[in-house]
Amino acid sequence: MIVLHATFPIKPEKRSEALNLVENLVEQSNREPGMIDYQAATDVRDENVIRFFEQYEDAEAFESHTGTDHFQEFEAALDDLLAGEPEVVRFDVASAAELEL
Repeated sequence: MIVLHATFPIKPEKRSEALNLVENLVEQSNREPGMIDYQAATDVRDENVIRFFEQYEDAEAFESHTGTDHFQEFEAALDDLLAGEPEVVRFDVASAAELEL
């Protein structure tokens, strides 16, 4: 499994535009083959930071995602939306288990 955690600082004046793009990106991404889960949320400490949590079955599913129209649309808009450098961390996961709280 491939897991990504990505953080995008967004210009305050572009927040609404960014959230619209993100809503479409999340909706379309969750329909992709090989996608386990694709979520986005705003940071509780800074509403202009969007965090993504992505889970893919394998590297092929991740590579396929980066070639989709909805991902390309979001990526093309980033220069205009970003207020700083994004941070993306990839995890290659051999196993995962749900924990009971």
